[in-house]
Amino acid sequence: MPYATRRSREYLTQEEVSDLIKGAGSFGRNRLRDTTLILICYRHGLRVSEAKDLRWEQVDFRHAVLHVRRIKNGSASTHPLGRKECRRLQRLRRLYPEAKHVFMSKLKGPLTRSTIYEIVSRAGRLAGIPFLVHPHMLRHACGYKLANDGQDTRAIQAYLGHRNINHTVRYTELSPERFLGFWKD
Repeated sequence: MPYATRRSREYLTQEEVSDLIKGAGSFGRNRLRDTTLILICYRHGLRVSEAKDLRWEQVDFRHAVLHVRRIKNGSASTHPLGRKECRRLQRLRRLYPEAKHVFMSKLKGPLTRSTIYEIVSRAGRLAGIPFLVHPHMLRHACGYKLANDGQDTRAIQAYLGHRNINHTVRYTELSPERFLGFWKD
């Protein structure tokens, strides 16, 4: 049976994202790059092209922020970087001090879209996730997590760079936790 017919949703839970990062860290010589890629895509809701095109000039270690350039006419924004993200990015920077792009291939060029797809899907297999995982699921996981945390829909819209609020509303519609506490027994 194809993966698409078995997959009941297009996002990952926080636990599945953690498993995905562990899966990426369990194999290969590019563990730091691959785990950092997944973490950054998840926490910042990056599309594949945004991750592929991410440059070091967008990472401000001094102020611990990431300047996100959105595609699809999305709104650019500045996101805070957590300590874990900063540490991983600093380690990655030391590996490729001359690089312009954050995520580099073994040929010292930026990763391709297909390589990012392969990294994420391989991590999903290694993590034992029972359906095909693709990079855009990390973006959806970000929106879903923020909605579950009770973040304002307009704030999620700005964070993900959506021009149209209708693209953001899906995350609040998906989130059953938003209804907790509506009724008291």
